[in-house]
Order: sequence, then C-alpha cells, then structure tokens
Amino acid sequence: MILEVQAGTLIKRYKRFLADIELTANALVNAKQTTIHCANTGAMKGCAEPGDTIWYSTSTNPKRKYPFSWEITQSQANHFICVNTLRANQLVEEALNQGLIAELSGFSNLQREVKYGNENSRVDFLAKYQHAPDTYIEVKSVTLLDNDYGYFPDAITTRGQKHLRELIDMVEQGHRAVLFFAVLHTGINDVAAAGHIDTNYAKLLKEAQTKGVEIIAYKANFSFKQDQLTMSLSKKIPFIER
Repeated sequence: MILEVQAGTLIKRYKRFLADIELTANALVNAKQTTIHCANTGAMKGCAEPGDTIWYSTSTNPKRKYPFSWEITQSQANHFICVNTLRANQLVEEALNQGLIAELSGFSNLQREVKYGNENSRVDFLAKYQHAPDTYIEVKSVTLLDNDYGYFPDAITTRGQKHLRELIDMVEQGHRAVLFFAVLHTGINDVAAAGHIDTNYAKLLKEAQTKGVEIIAYKANFSFKQDQLTMSLSKKIPFIER
C-alpha cells in the first residue's frame, strides 16, 4: 500500500474523531494549526501523545469538512504506528491476494464483509478453497504497546467478544476460522490477549483457541521516501500467553 502523506505535530486529540495538529512548514505552507479527521474510535493508548509527529493524507473530496486524515503516528520513541483502522483490512486483503500469508494461501475466491453467524455479524474475509473448508477470517488491528509487549484489545470490546463467539460457531459447523492480528506498530514483536484490560475477551480467546480457532499475527513494515509512505504486512510474529 502506498500513500501520499505530509507531516505535522500533534497538539491534542478530542471528540474521538478529531485532532488538532501544527503543520510542518515547507516551501508551500507556513507552519500553522489545523484540525484533521481521526478514523480511530479506540483508546489509542500510547499512539496520541502531544508532541508526536503525525503523518496525514489529503482527500480530494470537496464535500469533506476536514480534508486531512490521520494515518501514522511517529512516537517520541521513534515507533511508527498506523492509527487509521481502515488500513488494517486493506493491508490484509493486499497480502492475501499477493500470497504473502502462507497460512491462508491457495484460495480460489476471496469475499469481503460476508454475513455470517447467529449474532448478526459480518466477517471481514471469507476465503473459499476447492479442496478445503471455507475459511472465515476476522481481522483485528493491534497498536497497543505496554511495557515492551503488544496487546489486544486496548479497551473493553463487546464487539470483539461477539466475533470470537461467531468464529467458535464456524469451527463447530465444520469450517475453518481465523483470528488475524494485523500488528501496525513497529515496536511490537509479539501479541497477547490484554487480560488486564478486558478479562472476558482474554478468557473467550483462550476458549476459542481450545475449540480450534486459529490465531495468526503479522507485523507491518513502514517505508518512507520523501512524502510517500509504503506499508505492507511482511513478517509473522508469535501470539503468546502472558
């Protein structure tokens, strides 16, 4: 995935969807403050500290009130974090279609946002194989780094708990079910369930593993060339219990 981005400095994030930044001065613009859109409704712990460098994209849609979208945080520890939650599924789809996820290669058809389960859900991806069970893939974006460890979730998630129940049901019906962690933080090298944040999610995830739900985690690579950002899911990392 390639994005055209510009840099600024975070002043504050507020109302979940908005952030104020100071634009970086260049030949075209003097340094000034502006408001940008934030497509992340989560807690964003450690990803939105005042003074962090913010990389934002620009929309050409004239109807948008805020044309700038917060894409990447470059933390003061020099970690790169993709905070735009829309990018996780896009990166996973790109990696799947390019055959970069070995555990999920060889499918004959890949569908997005397919209705499934007993709780009115939509699975992120449904991979169909000619000689293997249908595979239901639920994607979660991981950005929480806590005491040098990566965790999911970063807040209590009843929606995430529902998705785990749905994946368990798919396994019990004879399908294959995968929880895919897209790790979008360069400082994270393994992932664990954040039982200290959402005890119920951690317990349900352990149950899901026991019942046959697979857990796969891949880490994103970030590469900058002038104002062009390239991201890809390039490295498998372990899911562990803590």
